[in-house]
Amino acid sequence: MKPQDQSSADPASKEHLRLWLRLLKINRLVEAELRERLRLSFGTTLPRFDVMSALYRNPKGMKMSELSRLLMVSNGNVTGIVDRLTEDGFMLREAVPGDRRAARVRLTRNGIAEFERQAAAHEEWVSDLLGGLDPDDTRRMADDLGTALTLDRKDADDA
Repeated sequence: MKPQDQSSADPASKEHLRLWLRLLKINRLVEAELRERLRLSFGTTLPRFDVMSALYRNPKGMKMSELSRLLMVSNGNVTGIVDRLTEDGFMLREAVPGDRRAARVRLTRNGIAEFERQAAAHEEWVSDLLGGLDPDDTRRMADDLGTALTLDRKDADDA
């Protein structure tokens, strides 16, 4: 069978593939620009920003294992980032009562203030990068993608 003879039973599958490829492309473009702007404006990296963001949303702190699971990265990657943020005074590492091997990390006051500065710039940059989109279209796309995520979870639960 020739590759062009292979077709999906679902007529929408080509459109789904096209959408997925465009989502990947826009994600890569926006992410690359955000990485560069974080580097130039704050001397930081996107992974550091992501760690601070997760901890900002969890002010009581998180175990390192919870943080790596949430960010979908290895414990080793998170440990290196946390070590540097701790050295910079943005984060505290605390023992977890009853679990000698676990550590809980949280942002310091300086870490909260620094994240808020970075997050405000980040929001402006994303708005700038996606500013050419109509607000109603943006809302509709976000809703549609949210629905797709919900369907994906439901399908996984049914399996």
